[in-house]
This record gives sequence, C-alpha cells and structure tokens, in this order.
Amino acid sequence: MTTDTPADVVPPEPERPAPWSRRGFLLGTAAFALTPQFVRQDPASAAAELPGFPEDVELYRSAYRNWVGEITASGLWACAPADGDQAVAVVDWARRQGWRIRPRGLSHGWSPLTLPEGTGSGAPVLLVDTTRHLTALSLESTAPAAVRVGAGATLEGLLTFLEGHGLGVTACPAPGDLSIGGALAVDAHGTAVPATGETRLPGHTYGSLSNLVLELTAVVWDADSDRYVLRTFTRDEADGAALLTHVGRALVTELVLRVGADTKLRCRSRTDIPAAELFAAPGSGGRTFESFLDEAGRLEAIWFPFTEFPWLKVWSVAPTRPLTSRRVTSPYNYPFSDNVPTVVADLVGRMVSDGAWYLAPVLGKAQLTTAELGLVATASADLWGPSKNTLLYVRPTTLRVTANGYAVLTSRSQVQRVVAEFTSFYRERLAAYAARGDFPVNGSVEIRVTGLDDPADVGLAGARAPLLSALRPRADRPEWDTAVWLDVLTLPGTPDAEAFFRELERFLLRTYDGGHALTRVEWSKGWAYTDEAAWSDEEVLGTVVPASYEDGEGPGWDGARQVLDRLDPHRVYGNSFLDRLFA
Repeated sequence: MTTDTPADVVPPEPERPAPWSRRGFLLGTAAFALTPQFVRQDPASAAAELPGFPEDVELYRSAYRNWVGEITASGLWACAPADGDQAVAVVDWARRQGWRIRPRGLSHGWSPLTLPEGTGSGAPVLLVDTTRHLTALSLESTAPAAVRVGAGATLEGLLTFLEGHGLGVTACPAPGDLSIGGALAVDAHGTAVPATGETRLPGHTYGSLSNLVLELTAVVWDADSDRYVLRTFTRDEADGAALLTHVGRALVTELVLRVGADTKLRCRSRTDIPAAELFAAPGSGGRTFESFLDEAGRLEAIWFPFTEFPWLKVWSVAPTRPLTSRRVTSPYNYPFSDNVPTVVADLVGRMVSDGAWYLAPVLGKAQLTTAELGLVATASADLWGPSKNTLLYVRPTTLRVTANGYAVLTSRSQVQRVVAEFTSFYRERLAAYAARGDFPVNGSVEIRVTGLDDPADVGLAGARAPLLSALRPRADRPEWDTAVWLDVLTLPGTPDAEAFFRELERFLLRTYDGGHALTRVEWSKGWAYTDEAAWSDEEVLGTVVPASYEDGEGPGWDGARQVLDRLDPHRVYGNSFLDRLFA
C-alpha cells in the first residue's frame, strides 16, 4: 500500500477475520486495570527465599505494569505493610539484605521512576504496595481545614471524602485512580490560574498537589540508631522540602494536606474554534487561548492530530447553576472518551496489528468526530457541580497511549506566545513527517496552565517550596508566575515517535532556555529522548534536568540530592534509572 493515500480515505481490503475487534480491544484495556497483581505464597517457601523477612507483613509475588504497558515485570516479590511500623521493618530488612525498595501505588505513570524496563523476576527488588492498607482518611482540622491521608488512598477517594465535608481543591489531575503518595511524588497537577479579578481562596493553591502538604511521614535513615525509622517532617523543615516531590526516592506513609472550601465549577466544552485562532500569535485578538485564561483561569485544549478544531474545556467558578448547565452528581461525565467507540477501536486495531500507521489522520478525525457527537449525545458540553465532578474525567478504560511531558515556566503575559510558538513548530514538523509518509503522532496534543508552587498558600510560617517540583519558583525570575504544560500523545510502538519527540524536546530546550521562559520535564511522562528511546539522552539526564533547578539561591538540584542521600544513604529507594539521574 502506498503512503500517498488521501488522509480521509481508507482503501478497501479483502474480507478477512478481524485481528482486533472492538470487544477484544475494550476487554484488553479493562484487563490492564482490573487484573489482580498478586499471587499469595506459601509462608514456608517465602521464608526460605527471603530469610528474616518480617513475619507479620503480607508477602506475595506480583506483576508490575505501568499505565501504557511499556514497562512490565513479572514474578517480583511484593508486600503490603499494614502500618508505618511494618513499613519500617520491611525497609530495614531490605537494607540488611542488600535489596531495593520500590514503593508502588496504582502504577498510573509512564516513566521508569518505579521500575526500569528489563527488571527480571530474580532481581533483589521488593515492591511495597501502599494501596492495600495505608489508605486511611480523617479530618485533621477545620479552621483552617486540613486532612490526614494515607499514601495509598486514591485521588478520587480523597476528593469524595473532602466533598462530604464541604471541602475541595482548586485543580487536580483528570484520573481518579492515582494514589496520593504517587501523585505527590511527581508533583501531580491540574489546570488553574486565577482568572482576571479572582482571589485565591484560603486553603487552595494554583500550583501542584505537592504544594498543599503541611507535613508528611516517611521511612528514613537515622544515623544515631543505625537503622531506618519513621519520621514526620513539617513544611518548614529544610529536609522535608526534598520529600515533597521525591520522584521515587523515598517511602512516604502518611500526609497532612491543607484544603479549603469546595467550589462549584461550570465546565463548558466547545469544538468550534480553529486552532489557527485559538493558538494564534500574541496580539492577534479573537478567541485566543489567552482570552479564555483571562476569563476563567481554568482550561485545557485537546488537539487531535491532522484536525483543525481542538476540543477546548473551560472551567469557571459558578456558585449557582447556570440555566443552560447540566447538574452532575458524580465524576467521569464523558463516556464517549472513557469507553473507546467502535470506529476508534477498529482504526487502532489496524494500526497496531497491521502496521497501518498511515491511518493517523483518519484516527485524528475520528477522535474529533467522536468528541463532537459525544458532547451532544450525552449533554456534556455544559456541566455544573461540586469541583470533583468536573475535575475528574479519565477512567482506566480510556484509550491507553504514551505521552511526553514538559512544563514551561514563564510569566502570565507570555502564555499565548509559548502556546503559539509550540503549536506552530508542532504543526510544521507533523506536516513535514507526513509529507515523507511518516506519521509519528496519532494521539492528541494537550495544553494546560497552572500557577507555581507558592509555599505561602498553605498558611504556615516558614513553609518551603518543593525542591524538585517542576512548579518550584525561580528566585532569580520572580516575574515567572505561570507554567504551560505541554503533552503529546501517541500509541506505544508508533514508528518514528521517539525521533519526533526528540525534535519537540530540543525545540523546547533551546526556545525556553531561561530567557523569557524555562523548560522543565514532567516527571511522570516521557522526556530525555534519543531517536530510539525516552529517558536515554545523557545530556538531558545529567546536565539539562539538574540545571533547570539551579537559580543561584537555595539548595537547588545538588542540595535536594544531598538531602535524599542523607535520608537514604544506602540507596534502598532506587533503581538503575534513578541512579543515573541522581549520579
């Protein structure tokens, strides 16, 4: 089949059994989320293989699979400590045996922070599952409000608990199946900056979830007792600042988060604004990304490849229900997005099974059409309700794709410029690849905007910013108050994807190099690309990432590494990838 087939025409093929049915695709996707991850072991057998392991800690064999299935491992030992004391016993056992501990939540991530690909069943690696027992939720205080939460509790569980007490957060990630410990380890975020004239409410932040932490309890090394112990760090402690976003280099068991009064949000979706207008150069006027940011402060653009009309979501604070809005009493209100429709599943099946990657333009159009029709059919173009019910909208049954991710720190006035520059480069390179018959992207571009992690938001004197959060403010650039989050999604295994992502990454690094903006990587996504693989470019790993956290003041990257090494001098919390990153 030639590569110059018109993008909107699928040539006929002979009749044959479909290698990829919609039902099979959906069942396979669901299985990724629902397959049990553990196999119980005979205690005597376990004791023989893991001598001296704490007898009262639940121990089993387990598989590991990250969100998209690009990183997998089978037959690893895993355990589920019932409380902090059991977690200490497990970590101290690992230290004595020369094993490494990998905390595991719900594995909703892309990068090798938990496990690198190639980890074998015989590796001296112990997965510590926080989601089976470390899940307690309790209200710590009401004025001001704070909640105590186990590291293994889910984001949806936390937000549901808060809603029951009239509390909430300003913004959060779209999936509810994230563990709180995992989300905070990678400075998880939503999309929100103050709209024009909006004042931040007490207990809220426009930064990452890490910026809500008041205190955390972790298993760390204690030199005086020559063992690992439970220790609680408050937000004003220097050492604690390194744990607020620890990228997998710690085991946190419990946290206390500052929260505030819940807000009712209206979420409007539209697909009638051309990308050329929405992402236009600054000063162009019209319905630009910046105009909606000023109006509402909370928005997300989802731009399917080879289409011209992005799916734009705009959230706004609305204490009472607008007449045209549909009241929602639960989250996940876009079923057409969470349950893959037949046309999309069939196209994905042909691309993956038959190597028909040239169908990327057809898939892009199908995804946009699905969104356009789905918004109408489900009356979900204008929603209103408690914050949780519009902020959470991604289920595990959605189409699973790989993603790169970056945060571009800049000033609010430069947001449209960043968006325009990035989308222009992306569009040009995508067209150049397609002109030679290559289609490296078949998923969407997603653009969000947040504030930075201002420690004053938690209302605690002396509070410190998370040292390794991508949203950590730069002391040398006080005018930078905003981050533009840029992600590009594609099916795993798509030819030329890594080379394309490398071009995008190099563009971001050279364009936003600290002048009017600065690029930082998004920990949970793909970055450090070579032409063949993510997380492999030694310059990005060893030089670019550390430099992005140095501003001439405060501890910076080296300071954070020193704290993490002191709290874990035996590198119990680590793997081969983290060893390279923190060399």
